[in-house]
Amino acid sequence: MSAHLTLACALALVAPLAAAQDPAAARQASSAQADDTMAQMDHSQMDHSQMDHSQMDHSQMDHSQMDHSQMDHSQMDHSQMDHAQMDHSQMDHAQMDHSQMDHAQMDHSQMDHAQMDHSQMDRSRMDHAQMDLPRTPVPVPTAEDYAAAFPDLHTTHSHTSMPVSYLLVDRLEAWDRASGSGQAWEVNGWYGGDIHRLRLRSEGERDRGRTHEADVELLYGRAISPWWEVVAGMRQDFIPGAAQTRAAIGIQGLAPYKFEVSATAYLGGPSVAALRVEGEYTLLLTSRWILQPRMEAHLSAEQDAARGAGGGLDSASLGLRLRYEINRRFAPYLGWERVRYFGDAADLADSDRESRFVAGVRFWF
Repeated sequence: MSAHLTLACALALVAPLAAAQDPAAARQASSAQADDTMAQMDHSQMDHSQMDHSQMDHSQMDHSQMDHSQMDHSQMDHSQMDHAQMDHSQMDHAQMDHSQMDHAQMDHSQMDHAQMDHSQMDRSRMDHAQMDLPRTPVPVPTAEDYAAAFPDLHTTHSHTSMPVSYLLVDRLEAWDRASGSGQAWEVNGWYGGDIHRLRLRSEGERDRGRTHEADVELLYGRAISPWWEVVAGMRQDFIPGAAQTRAAIGIQGLAPYKFEVSATAYLGGPSVAALRVEGEYTLLLTSRWILQPRMEAHLSAEQDAARGAGGGLDSASLGLRLRYEINRRFAPYLGWERVRYFGDAADLADSDRESRFVAGVRFWF
């Protein structure tokens, strides 16, 4: 430090002499020598705590290479500083203590909070009761509001006047077991509208190359509710026994839980009165795989050996069929069916029970 002061004193003595000879050159030389002297000075050991920087012009100073990491800013007053032009994007705020900062006057509308980590925020002090309340309270509905939302409907359902037709081959199947092969069919069709319909039904079965059951029914159907229909007409039996014609009357429709139910009584002719009850359920496993359980029971009033009727519950069958709808009109299926004969009907049959695996197709047009 003493060497630098000695050099400064020497310059001070020489400067007046040079100024007397050439004032402009003296000023230029003095400035150059002063700059060179300042450049050679080591400021790292200098004590600036007592220096007054308030009148110094720092606008031309280059702070980009200065190391501010060791500077103590805790006592600096930033309240009058203009931060509007400062670039904070590269600043590390991780170590800053924001607990004492007043954010009440800050404008957060332009801030990007997308990258902020809220996982450590304490939400226990947040008032959610006020957050859930709507800005405009919803008024309590009045009787006039309910009347406007649920008006009385005085119009009736409009039914189509154009007749349509439908024919469903519900079962066209075959089986092969130790006692022999067999085939069976069941057909349902109708023509008409929503209220009045002309219906056609037929069932039959072959076993070991011989048809032992076949019938056809022609019925008139009248809808009595959106889900139920009364049917009446006649039935023609071809086999077993001699052909005969009987009157048929019954009801069919969709029971609760979507069970399809049909019950038909047959009266008159040389045979005894009989009743046939059928029920099935359609279970959609997927949009194409469909499982269909099916039940059928036959009852007769008296014994008729020619037709295999024993009086009472003659037979009952339970089947399960799984079909795959290639399209809505055509579906092959595999299934299993169990048939049981009761009472005198079991004595008339070859066996009182039988089981069989079946394969068939279901289609409609």
